[in-house]
Amino acid sequence: MASKQNSAMTVVAIGSIPLIMTLGNSMLIPVLPKMQSELHLSSFQASLTISVFSIVAAVFIPILGYLSDRFSRKIVIFPALFLYGAGGILAGLAAAFFSHAFGWIIAGRILQGIGAAGTAPIAMALTGDLFKGSEESRVLGLVEASNGFGKVLSPILGALIAIVVWYGTFFAFPVVVAVSILLTWIFIKEKEKKKEPPKFRKYVKGLAGVFKEDGKWLLTAYLAGATCLFTLFGILFYLSNTLETRYKIDGVIKGLVLAIPLLVMCTTSYITGSKIGKKQGRMKKLIVLGFILMTVSYALLTFFDNLIPFISVLVISSLGTGLILPCVNSFITGAVGKEKRGFVTSLYGSVRFLGVAIGPPVFGRLMEWSRTGMFMSIAGFTFVVGVLALLLIHTNQNGEEQAGGKNKGNKQKNKRTLLEPAGGR
Repeated sequence: MASKQNSAMTVVAIGSIPLIMTLGNSMLIPVLPKMQSELHLSSFQASLTISVFSIVAAVFIPILGYLSDRFSRKIVIFPALFLYGAGGILAGLAAAFFSHAFGWIIAGRILQGIGAAGTAPIAMALTGDLFKGSEESRVLGLVEASNGFGKVLSPILGALIAIVVWYGTFFAFPVVVAVSILLTWIFIKEKEKKKEPPKFRKYVKGLAGVFKEDGKWLLTAYLAGATCLFTLFGILFYLSNTLETRYKIDGVIKGLVLAIPLLVMCTTSYITGSKIGKKQGRMKKLIVLGFILMTVSYALLTFFDNLIPFISVLVISSLGTGLILPCVNSFITGAVGKEKRGFVTSLYGSVRFLGVAIGPPVFGRLMEWSRTGMFMSIAGFTFVVGVLALLLIHTNQNGEEQAGGKNKGNKQKNKRTLLEPAGGR
């Protein structure tokens, strides 16, 4: 019983790490209008607090991923969490006491971006290290659900804190970080490395081999994950603006409305992760189905203008995202061995962060152009990505085992990674 309890707390500790990353952007979304007015900023300057965080994280994620492969996951995670909390304190103090606060807030967000680079992607790699088989998929589903739960919670939490003082959101970051540090310190026990990790040149050469052999499906999986985050944060940006400008909905009520599609995505991610096991054929079908739902949803949104029907159709897209992300996470985590897993999952994290960073500005420009054009363009894009997933992601013959599995009579086949590139069979 004790071991089961320890395992459950290990999952809780791992799940707390991506939760930190998610709060970094989503909790600030309801605060941006107030920050803009209080600091006399332009809309572009206010949006930089989101974009700078995401771009910096995207740049540093592969670096920290390599360090986690070279040394250990926790050696990277702990300083990253401390840096994330420190960035929040700096931004909060600047907003409260500094006369030229914006530059210091950006500096704090840069620190937080570096810290965020060592959170969710490393947590994915850590999950692959500690759990195997169907248990790994279940935990990865929980990790994605934690990510989604953070997205559900953060706009509500940000709006509640802003009622007291708008910059209080920055001080909430180190409080949450402290909980994650404590959980990680106590409950995550890494396995000792049995051999010395490869030197940098050999490491890069090995990674080049991975992408040479499996680049088509791996890059397609990266694109699928990035598309989900790009559309998610883009539509939240659109919805946030629409709620304020058209419906005059603000504060906690606004946070609750924004949380509806996120809650659907979170719930779907958890259920998907707990059910898919290691059945590659099933995962591929769910990814394609997810993009079909996203395409249908965005195409239909063109014809729905009133809030309740709009939200009802939007949650169809959330269902699709909830189907896609746990499957993609499982594919990528199992793509390579433990010694390179940190880099491969971290590069995936970089791509996801870039999706977050470009979502709001792209949707903003499309909004200025045409509402109909915006939704039809996004529907067309998700359709294309779905087709790429259908064509370029190939399961291995029995469709059941991950790379590194021990199927009898398939030793040579298992030297390959999780999936074969298109044209492999």
